[in-house]
Amino acid sequence: MKILLSLCSLALLSSCVSTESTLKNIDKTAIRPAIKNKAYAITEYATDTKYGYDKDYPINIGFIHEKQEDINIQYFFNGLSGPNGEKIVYKKIDTCCPFPSKNSLMGAGTIGIYEVSFEGSSKTILLYFNIYEKGKILCPKGFAIKQIQEIDK
Repeated sequence: MKILLSLCSLALLSSCVSTESTLKNIDKTAIRPAIKNKAYAITEYATDTKYGYDKDYPINIGFIHEKQEDINIQYFFNGLSGPNGEKIVYKKIDTCCPFPSKNSLMGAGTIGIYEVSFEGSSKTILLYFNIYEKGKILCPKGFAIKQIQEIDK
């Protein structure tokens, strides 16, 4: 029965996956930032306004196992703040956009969609994350990098 369910899932997923990826910012040589006090020590700001805000330019934090997604997303947001130092509030709201990936047992990855807001604001932002492929991990436009001293607290 488990095999039948797996085969059905694979067939369904593969029928929805394009044979070519639309992701534009994969970098197989990218090195994930150091983790300091449960936060990525992010050192650079994105220059592309699409970075993280467009499903074809997701924040590529892979390759990680699906079970490690939550902790790595937490590390990412722990390394950032709002533009004026505000605390970040986030939650995963959906997945989308299947794409071919050799880093998944199913042969396909998906993009995680996170709703983000800054403490004290009702405005929400959607950010797109990819756990299946590597890319340079940057601070998206509209956010600020926490300094190492802030991360150490």
